[in-house]
Amino acid sequence: MGAKTVSEKDKEALIAFYHAANGNEWKIKWDLSQPVTTWFGVEVEEGKIIGLSLADNNLSGTISEALFNLTNLISIDFHKNKLEGNLAFSISNLKELEVLKLSQNRLSGKIPASVSELSKLRDLELFANELTGELPLQIGKLKQLEILVLSNNKIEGALPVSIYKMDHLQILLLNGNRLSGSLSSQIANFTALQNLSLYDNNFEGEVPKELEKLAALSELNLSYNQFSGEVSRNLVLLDALNMTMLDQNGNPFLLEINQENKLQ
Repeated sequence: MGAKTVSEKDKEALIAFYHAANGNEWKIKWDLSQPVTTWFGVEVEEGKIIGLSLADNNLSGTISEALFNLTNLISIDFHKNKLEGNLAFSISNLKELEVLKLSQNRLSGKIPASVSELSKLRDLELFANELTGELPLQIGKLKQLEILVLSNNKIEGALPVSIYKMDHLQILLLNGNRLSGSLSSQIANFTALQNLSLYDNNFEGEVPKELEKLAALSELNLSYNQFSGEVSRNLVLLDALNMTMLDQNGNPFLLEINQENKLQ
């Protein structure tokens, strides 16, 4: 065969993870007496564990910190399970990680600042959890990030200025949180952006006209915020709810469309 076997240290990390996530209740369980290469959802290459795909497999309990000793991991997909607790700071050990999908779980606490150290990350999906606190200030260090989906949590505060440095972003979905503050004209840097959803937050100020310059943008939802001022007809047509905002009393109103040709 010639296939390298998984190290004892990595096997122990997986076993610790299995027990912490209540492996005996999984839909498809691991037979711990068998080689790691036979375990469901574990991708091994050259004796290294590079992927864990355990979506919708009835994982519960917590994500063991031992998991973050598996430093060759490129992809983690645990979406649609019942995992709870916080994401450990030591997640920054996973320097090779490109995909992190933990959506539709019960994770709480802040997104650890150390996530910003995962410089190869392309896809970060944490939607539909119970995450709180502000976004990491240095999140913009994730220069390779193409997909950032944090919808339907309880994340608050303003967008970190660094976020506008993520010029590879194609999908940015932050809807259904408690985010506030205004949008920067630096949004013009999102030249690859195709889908932007900030729906149902507390953003205010004017909608930056620079959004119009984003040639790739084909889906937009800024409604149910507290934006004010005027917007262009093009943006209104692009927005899923035609820019329906909420005033201070929670009453809906439509942003005015600026008449591009009106005399100054």
